[in-house]
Amino acid sequence: MVKIDIDTQQEKYSFEDLLRIMQILRSPGGCPWDIEQTHKSIRNDTLEEAYEVCDAIDLDNPAMICEELGDMLLQVVFHSNIAAGYGTFDISDVITGISKKLILRHPHVFGSVKADTPEQVLDNWDKIKMQEKSQETFTDTLSSVPMAFPALLRAQKVQKRAAKAGYDFKDVSDAVLKLREETDEVVQALKSADAQNIEDEIGDLLFSAVNVARKSSVNSEHALTGAVNKFIKRFSLAEQMANENGVSLSNLSEAELDELWQKAKQI
Repeated sequence: MVKIDIDTQQEKYSFEDLLRIMQILRSPGGCPWDIEQTHKSIRNDTLEEAYEVCDAIDLDNPAMICEELGDMLLQVVFHSNIAAGYGTFDISDVITGISKKLILRHPHVFGSVKADTPEQVLDNWDKIKMQEKSQETFTDTLSSVPMAFPALLRAQKVQKRAAKAGYDFKDVSDAVLKLREETDEVVQALKSADAQNIEDEIGDLLFSAVNVARKSSVNSEHALTGAVNKFIKRFSLAEQMANENGVSLSNLSEAELDELWQKAKQI
C-alpha cells in the first residue's frame, strides 16, 4: 500500500500538496484508474475542462470559475506527472518553460524594447513567437494553428494571420460579396448531388461567413453560440405555445410551425 503522508483534513492546501496528492494517486497501491492514464487517454478531459472554465466565465460565476480552474490545473498536474513517469519532463519544466516564455515575449517589461500600446505588444509577441518556433514564412504561421481548435476559431485565426501578409479583403463589403458568391456555389453543388462537392462548397461558405464576422470585429464562435442559444429559446417558446393549445410540434403543418415561430420571435 502507498504511504499517505498528507493531512486529509487541512483547511487550506498548497500547490506542493496538490503535487503530492497526484503522486500518491499514481503510485503503486494508489488509484487504479489514475495509474493507468496516459496523455492520450485524458486528452478529451483536458479539452472539456478548458471549455468548462470558459462556460463559468460566461456565466460570470466566481465560485464556479474557481472550481473549474482547479479542474483545469489538475489536468496540468496530471499530464506533468505522467510525463515525469516517462522521464520526458516534470512540473518544474512546465513552470520553467512558461516563465521563460513570458519573460522573452515581454521585452518591453523585462528588456529595453519600447511598446506603449496593446497593438505594439501584440506585434512584438507575434514576431518573437515566429522566431521561437522557427517560422520562416507566413504559411508556417497558418499551419501552426492547432487542428484541435473548433473549426470557427481555427478559421478566424488562420484568416487573421493571412491578413498580416496582406492576404485579406479590403473591407467587409468585399467579404459579403464573396459570401454571396459561395452561397450561389452551394446552390449549384446541391443540384449536382455530388456529396463531396456539396461538403466542399458548404465548407467554403462557412469560411466566408467567418471572414465577414472577422471583418466586422465579431468573434465567430460567440456569434454562433448566441444564434444557437436564440434558436433554443425560440424553439422552447414555440413548443410551449403548441402545448398550451393541446398539440405537439411534430403534428403541425409547416405553415403552423412558421406562425408559432414568428410569435416566438416577438416575445
